[in-house]
Amino acid sequence: MLVLSRKKNESIVINDNITIVVVEIRGDKVRLGIEAPKDVPVHRKEIFDAIQASQMPQHENSEV
Repeated sequence: MLVLSRKKNESIVINDNITIVVVEIRGDKVRLGIEAPKDVPVHRKEIFDAIQASQMPQHENSEV
């Protein structure tokens, strides 16, 4: 994992077409702005995990 330090209004560029900007820092929360092409899905991790779980074949999802 690459770990970077950024201050408010600083950004990170990924693959020339995705930009992540630190929009706000308030206490222990950081707000990020993400600019990405419309064909690139962007989700919070918990939403991504839920999508992946819902797409599992039913027989794998029902095993005990």
